[in-house]
Formats: sequence, C-alpha cells, structure tokens
Amino acid sequence: MQVYPEPAGPAGAPVVVIWPAMGVRARYYRPFAAALRSAGLAVVVADLRGTGASTPAPSRADRYGYSELASDVGDVLSALKPRLDGRTRLLLGHSLGGQAALLHLALHGSAAVDGLALIAVGVPHWRSYPGARGLGVLPYTQGIAATAALLGVWPGWGFGGRQARGVIRDWAYTARTGRFPRLDGTDTEAAVRAVRTPVLAVSVDDDQYTPHPTMDHLCGKLTGAQVTRQRYTVAQAGAPLDHFSWVRASAPLARRVAGFASDLPPR
Repeated sequence: MQVYPEPAGPAGAPVVVIWPAMGVRARYYRPFAAALRSAGLAVVVADLRGTGASTPAPSRADRYGYSELASDVGDVLSALKPRLDGRTRLLLGHSLGGQAALLHLALHGSAAVDGLALIAVGVPHWRSYPGARGLGVLPYTQGIAATAALLGVWPGWGFGGRQARGVIRDWAYTARTGRFPRLDGTDTEAAVRAVRTPVLAVSVDDDQYTPHPTMDHLCGKLTGAQVTRQRYTVAQAGAPLDHFSWVRASAPLARRVAGFASDLPPR
C-alpha cells in the first residue's frame, strides 16, 4: 500500500483510495496520484491481492476470487481508519479494481465510504462489445478461464499478470453472462442494485478492454445509486488514450474526481 503525502492546503482533504487493474502494480498510478494531489486530494494506492507489494504471488494453492478481493477493500479501509476519520473518503477503481470496490459496497455496506469513482471499468460481457468484436471476446475470456482451471493458476500469458484461478473464474463468468456471480451465498446482482453510494463512472476513449458500452452495461446495474456518467476523450486529455495510458494523461480527469469529491455531503 502506497500512502502519499498530504496535499497542500487546509488539513482534512478528502481521501481517495485507488484500486488497480488486474495485474497492475500500485506504483503504476504515480502520475495519477500526483495529479490527484495537485487537485487537492489525499491519495492512497493499494495493490490487489497477489500483485505488486501484496505477496505471495498467486499459486495453485490459491482459490480466492472476487469475494476475497471485495473483503480486502474493507481490510484496507480498516487499516486506514486513523487517516480517514472525519474526512470524506472515496474508493476509486480501475478495471478489476473498480469491480472489487463496487462489490465491497454491495456485499459489506457503504458506511465507511462517501463516494465511488469508476475509471475504465466495465462488465466485459461479450455482447456489450461493438460490432463483431464480441465474437472474439467470448472464446478469448473462456479460453483463459479454461487454462487457469487446467493449470490451477493463470500464469499471466499476455494478459492480466499472474492470477488465482478463482479471480479468473469469476471474471470469465461476467464475460460470459454479463452478470456478477453469486458470492458468499449472496445474490450479488441484487446487492449491486441496492448500492446507494454516489458514483462517478468514466469510460476512456480507445479502451481496448473496457470500451464505453461495457461501462454502460455496468452502470445499468446501479439502479439505486446516483450515477454521474462521463467519457474521457482524447481531446480532453490532449494525448492518446487506452485502457492503461490514461494514467499518464490524467490531470483533467483528476480535476473531475476532485469536483465529484467536493460535491459529496460532508461527513
């Protein structure tokens, strides 16, 4: 977990806890963290389980999946409690990290969180992809899941880094069905519909993994939340964009997140 220095300005700035994409280390988000600090936010970046500073790397012995990733969000919030007390706090998730943050709110409640920002997040349902692209997404995702089941772990061959088979199983389920799997005996789809936390949902131009329609699909599940739906375009960024490179051109996006945080009711 990377805890950045407090931003300049009055004490007690809102705190953003960033959850990375599958296989992406926390340190990758340093440019975005700097932009968020410049926009007046305190920043923490937590590695997803088994990635970066979170060790050990996934092995055949690991069976954890989305349920455990969602629980990890709560554990990090508990560890940060002295830093968070009395302050507005946001979860900000990129790709898989956004799913984990949302599922934490759905499964464990939102008392400790004031807002949720989703950036380049989507349910990768094959039917959500434009044109004929979805016809390739389905065999691609299910092939990765079959390989992970056969080997007992996903080695990270060209996608997602090394992952526990349960994470890949649950991710592939969303790609196949467009739904979140039942977790811990809970109807996760119903739990997501019941989330009331305000959401900022931003899809990114030229995103090869979660294009705009996949974010629309996810937002369609958030029927109980106030959702601010936006797109981050190449023109706004002033630089090329994709699923990962937005991090290096994120100053305008950081200002959006800061504006979203400032509009949340004070704790």
